[in-house]
Amino acid sequence: MTPPGSGLQAGLKNRHLTMIAIGGVIGAGLFVGSSSGIAAAGPGILLSYALVGTLVVLVMRMLGEMSAANPTSGSFSEHADRALGRWAGFSIGWLYWFFWVVVLAVEGTAGAKILSGWVPAVPQWGWALIVMLVLTASNLFSVGSYGEFEFWFAGIKVVAIAAFIVVGLLAIFGVLPGAHTDQASFANLTNHGGFLPHGPGAILTGVLLVVFSFMGSEIATLAAGESEDPQRAVTKATNSIIWRIGVFYLGSILVVVALLPWNSPSLEKDGSYVAALNSLGIAHAGQIMNVIVLTAVLSCLNSGLYTASRMAFSLGQRGDAPKAFARTNSRGVPMAAILASVVFGFVAVFFNYEFPDTVFLFLVNSSGAVALFVWLVICFSQLRMRRIIQREAPEKLIVRMWLYPYLTWAAAAVIVAVLVYMLFDTEHDGRETVLLSLLVAAIVVAISLIKQKVAGDRPAPAADASADKAPLGCPPPPRRGPGAPTKFVGPRGRCAVPADQRLPANFHAVGSRPIASAALRASPIRKGTRPTAAARPRE
Repeated sequence: MTPPGSGLQAGLKNRHLTMIAIGGVIGAGLFVGSSSGIAAAGPGILLSYALVGTLVVLVMRMLGEMSAANPTSGSFSEHADRALGRWAGFSIGWLYWFFWVVVLAVEGTAGAKILSGWVPAVPQWGWALIVMLVLTASNLFSVGSYGEFEFWFAGIKVVAIAAFIVVGLLAIFGVLPGAHTDQASFANLTNHGGFLPHGPGAILTGVLLVVFSFMGSEIATLAAGESEDPQRAVTKATNSIIWRIGVFYLGSILVVVALLPWNSPSLEKDGSYVAALNSLGIAHAGQIMNVIVLTAVLSCLNSGLYTASRMAFSLGQRGDAPKAFARTNSRGVPMAAILASVVFGFVAVFFNYEFPDTVFLFLVNSSGAVALFVWLVICFSQLRMRRIIQREAPEKLIVRMWLYPYLTWAAAAVIVAVLVYMLFDTEHDGRETVLLSLLVAAIVVAISLIKQKVAGDRPAPAADASADKAPLGCPPPPRRGPGAPTKFVGPRGRCAVPADQRLPANFHAVGSRPIASAALRASPIRKGTRPTAAARPRE
C-alpha cells in the first residue's frame, strides 16, 4: 500500500480517459444554452460554433504539445509557471480553481431544480446538498471512482447526442416512421430571413453566447497525470478533439436548426433540443431531455470538483497554496484539496439562494471570462515552451502545434478580439463580465507578485517532491542528504545535475511521485547485479 503523502496514483484506466476526453467537451451549456445563441444569430450560429470550435482545437493542440512532453496534475498552470514565470502559474491556477468552484454552485442548483420537479417534497437546497455530498464522497474514495462515475455520465451524454442526430437526420430525410416531419428540412437554414437574418455581426454575438459551453475540454490533460500512460492519453485526447467538436456541437446544432425554423417561439420556451423533439411529435420529449440534462449537470459537477481539487493540489505542491492541499492519503487522494473546494462550492450555493442578484451574480460574472484567460495563457506558454522543449528534450515533442508559431499567434489574436468585442457588448452583459473578470485577475496577479516579492527567489525544489520542475532533459537526482545537488538549472538553462546522478530520461511523473515508465519497469536486471543509483527507481 502506498504510504500517505506519497502523491497521486495512476488510478484512471484507458477507458476512463477515453470517455472523459470524448464526453468532457459536452457540457450542460450545449443542451440548455444553445437556444439563446440560435435566437441571436439564426442558422448562422453554426458559424459561431465552428469559429469557437476551431479555436478550441488550436488551444488543445498547444496544450497537448506541452502536456505530452511533461504530463502533470497542474497542466497549463504548471506549464505557465515554467514558461512565463511563477506569477503566471499562480494566477491562472487560482483563477481556474475559482471558476470551477463557482461552476459547482451553478450546476448544483441546475440539477436541484430538475430533481425538485420530480420529487417536490425535497426542497431545492436539499437536492443541491444531496447531489454535492454524493459526488464529494465519490471523489474522496479514489480517483478510480471519479473515473467510473464520469465514464457512465459521459457515456450517457454521448449516446444521447448520437441518438438525437440519427433521429433528426431520419426525420429531415422523411424516413422516420410515425413522426411529424412537415417542418423538418434543410431549407430551414435559408428560409425565414436567410442564413444570417441579423447580419454578419450576429456571428460574433453568437460567439459570446456559446464560447463558455466549450470549457472543460482541457480536463483530459489534467486527468492524464493520474493515468497508466499519460503521454498516450494526452496524445489521444488531443488528436480526437476535431471529430468530437464536429459531431457533438456542429452536428447536433445543424439538426436542431434544420428540424424547425430558427425563430420558432418554442426554441426559447422549451429549449432547443426539447423543441426539436417536440416538433417531431415524440412523446415525453421534455422528460427525456431532463434526464439527459441532469446527467450532463452531474458530469459537470463531478469533473468540476475533480478539476478544482487537482489544481489546488498542484498549487500546494509548488508552494502557491497551503501545504495541506498537496498531501494525499493512502489511496492517493488529496482530501484537503477536495474538501476545501467543495466547502467553497457550498458557500457559493448558499449565496445563490440567499443573494442571487448581488453576491452570487458577482461571483458568476467575475469568473465568466476565465475560460478566455486560460486559453490566452496557454497560447503564450506554448510559444516559449516549444523553444524550451526543443533545446532540452526534442524527442519529447510527440504532439506538435501546426504551423508554429503563426497559428499560435493567430489563436491569441482571436481570443483578444473576443475579449475586446465583449467590452462593447451591453446587451448580453459581456462588458460587465470582462471588467469584473479583469478586476479579479488583477487582484490575483497582484497577490502573486507581492507573495513573490516577500518570499524572494523560490528555493530549489526537493529532489523527491518536484520531478516536474526539473528541466525536461534533466531528471532530478535520486539521492538526498549531504553532497546532493540542490540546483537543477545551470548557466543558460543547462542541466546542473551531474550525469551520473540523474534519473533515466524516460521517467514521467504522476503528481509528485516519480515512477518509471512501462518500458523501464519491464527492462530485465541481470542476476547478481545491483542497479546503480541512476537506474534504480525510487519508491
